[in-house]
Amino acid sequence: MEDTPTTRRVAVLVATCSSFLTPFMGSSLNIALPSIGREFSIGALVLGWISTAYLLSSAMFLVPFGKLADLRGRKRIFVWGLVAYGVGSLLSGLAPSVGTLIAARVVQGVGGAMIFGTGVAILTSVFPPQERGRVLGLNVAAVYVGLSVGPFLGGVLTQQWGWRSIFYLNVPLAAVIAALAAWKLQGEWRAGDGEGFDWAGSVLYGLGLVALIYGFSRLPSALGAALTLAGILVLALFALWEGRARTPVLELSLFRRNPAFTFSNLAALINYSATSAVGFLLSLYLQSVRGVNPQQAGLILLAQPVVQALFSPLAGWASDRVEPRIVASAGMGLTVVGLALLYPLASSTAIPYIIGVLALLGFGFALFSSPNTNAVMSAVDRSHYGVASATLATMRLTGQMLSMGIVMLIFALFMGGTAVTPQTAPRFLTSVRAAFSVFVVLCFLGVFASLARGNIRAQPAPAVQS
Repeated sequence: MEDTPTTRRVAVLVATCSSFLTPFMGSSLNIALPSIGREFSIGALVLGWISTAYLLSSAMFLVPFGKLADLRGRKRIFVWGLVAYGVGSLLSGLAPSVGTLIAARVVQGVGGAMIFGTGVAILTSVFPPQERGRVLGLNVAAVYVGLSVGPFLGGVLTQQWGWRSIFYLNVPLAAVIAALAAWKLQGEWRAGDGEGFDWAGSVLYGLGLVALIYGFSRLPSALGAALTLAGILVLALFALWEGRARTPVLELSLFRRNPAFTFSNLAALINYSATSAVGFLLSLYLQSVRGVNPQQAGLILLAQPVVQALFSPLAGWASDRVEPRIVASAGMGLTVVGLALLYPLASSTAIPYIIGVLALLGFGFALFSSPNTNAVMSAVDRSHYGVASATLATMRLTGQMLSMGIVMLIFALFMGGTAVTPQTAPRFLTSVRAAFSVFVVLCFLGVFASLARGNIRAQPAPAVQS
């Protein structure tokens, strides 16, 4: 079917709105976590699981749903993902206990996986290569607008109506986007009709990822070590299975024969591993150590995503004209500097200093994200857009989980199960400094992964054979 200007406009609208929705939820929830902790009387480790449960379930299902979208239709998976996301949001708002809330976040994560694995793939399907950087830049900007609005609006909602109102707000937003996509978005953009679906590979992938991330979060206990090792072994078995499967859920040849695709995804994994927990740590720091209210904390954290939203379209436009690896690597380098500047965080650190560092991080993220997305999607044939989009989103979510996992491991070592309060501030700040030291080293290594991808314009994107 021909992709008309109307189809393109609707695709941009629904993909952009959905790209706003999920980061808005995450960033607004960061502000609400201290309030949730007080209501349910839980410590920092359990609070971390409210975020991690969503990320883990999303990462589990991203690649399988990306493949299903390629086979059955990207619009179909996209719309049902919005429905699942809305249901998970409603259940989260109604949750009577922290266990129920974590379970509802898992449902929300499944819906998020269906959205992440299809939104960028739909955009890449309807726009020609010479326009993708600009459109993907707008899409990434929507992510950062969600991150921008989230802390402020989340703070207002939490202070005025309680943390549950954040989840309730997501229900009508998801419903409106789903209805618009179902009604106005013409086309399914599927490939590989008649192919079977690799159920065994999908199960191995999900089990391996759960064991790895959950085990990592339980280190240094014996159970954590055993689960981490089991996760690695199951993922190795998954790789062997995919190499022999007739219709693999993940085309490993995308990695073996395509260094641009491989190193762009590796750069994304490292970048998100080094940066995703920054908002979580600073939200706890501002509210529990500095004593600011949720609304004030949201305004302070606003600096980073506002700068991201302003500069992401420009970075996407630049990646249409300059090699994406140059722009993205420069962004990663600036991020290293920003993380290093947060290392000496103390109870007396000036708030303007924190805002300035967050703005620098926002500029670095903007330079990295949309050019890196452009590099990933330009490195594959159109029949693999769904899997490529899902793989990149998996790198992002796995990186976010690893980032939270690093923080939870450090909390376990330095704080145990105690809550973050003014009395435990010294131990908390020691944990924060340890986390930022790890993040600086990770992000520094990520610069080299970003540079190693090569030039995507040196040759046409390879068509990988199934």
